[in-house]
Amino acid sequence: MSSPIISVEHLGKSYTLRHQRAEPYVALRDVLTDKARSVFRRTKPVVTTEEFRALDDVSFDVQAGDRVGIIGRNGAGKSTLLKILSRIVAPTKGRITIDGRVASLLEVGTGFHPELSGRENIYLNGSILGMSRAEINAKFDEIVAFSEVERFLDTPVKRYSSGMYVRLAFAVAAHLEPEILIVDEVLAVGDAAFQRKCLGKMESAAGEGRTVLFVSHQMDAVQRLCNKGLLLNNGRLVHTGPMEQVVQHYLQSQATAEATFALAKPEEPNHAYATELQVQDANGQAAAEIPIGAPWQVRTRFTVEKPTEGFVIALGLSTLLDLPIRTTWSEPRTLRPGRYEAVYTNDGIHLAGGQYKLIVGLSAQGRVLHYVPDSASITISDVSELAGETRILNTRSGMIVNQMNVAITPIH
Repeated sequence: MSSPIISVEHLGKSYTLRHQRAEPYVALRDVLTDKARSVFRRTKPVVTTEEFRALDDVSFDVQAGDRVGIIGRNGAGKSTLLKILSRIVAPTKGRITIDGRVASLLEVGTGFHPELSGRENIYLNGSILGMSRAEINAKFDEIVAFSEVERFLDTPVKRYSSGMYVRLAFAVAAHLEPEILIVDEVLAVGDAAFQRKCLGKMESAAGEGRTVLFVSHQMDAVQRLCNKGLLLNNGRLVHTGPMEQVVQHYLQSQATAEATFALAKPEEPNHAYATELQVQDANGQAAAEIPIGAPWQVRTRFTVEKPTEGFVIALGLSTLLDLPIRTTWSEPRTLRPGRYEAVYTNDGIHLAGGQYKLIVGLSAQGRVLHYVPDSASITISDVSELAGETRILNTRSGMIVNQMNVAITPIH
């Protein structure tokens, strides 16, 4: 195997956090009884420090042409890792080896001089990347066309909107042909059409053999673009492998396989709100997992605090990637104050094995009273009870495993 284009060995990054706490002000009654004290005097602040490990013993290799998605919760260390790979931040310990020219798009405006025009920043960034003026000239028209800022090309970039900033920055980073392209979640600033355009450009760059490192919270985007994945949690690398497997590992770690879920009361509750959801088998017993093909139901309890007309309670079902599958809602009705429960019975649609989100929504006459987007989950096991037999199914090719009618006839 050829040498990796990026090698990271036992990488660590620590920061010293300072906590400053002032002692309480002197009470007014004490000031009045003790003239020696000043109203404006306060005790010296108490300062303490602690070490925060943004990255802790991270090691991995990236081969030339790999498209690596880096995922994890906020604060996991993703952006810190990219800053170290981009040589913006120095590591506290460990070693990184990079064999190639790196172009990075991390934060809005990184690498741009605010007083220079868009045109001047294109040449400035190209020079930083080691491009000759002739090489930049050859790519200049493509950069301008992609960024869609031709009208403002000679305007100082400090007057650009965040979207214009990102369009131009990405266009420069992607078109000046670095061996390694590093892109952070900054693409979320752009509109949907621009995001699709950027993903397409990164795909074509990867197809040309360039290496891409991509941080995003959009799981569908990283699965579409990346062939390998890194999962970070609290600064540590907890899972590596094919991108699809890493995404599933991450999503399943966020959704526990439970049967009963307490629903948080909204901070500013309306007069009706859900309190509990439970996944049950056909006998009404709580069930943490449902075999494929087995009947199941969802029981939701809710409270109504005043007479409500046109009340509707809805249950949504989606994938862990937030792809909607179906929504079911009750018929509008008038409810008196009290505690209620709604039971949704599955009607024969068989979900493939895996975990799915359950979403609860309460409304009255079209006005939302309580909406819980990540209220609970349902787990469908790979054990099948279809057609009266028990077997293990490989159902990774879809979300629904119901059979369609298939007719085979000879052609004369």
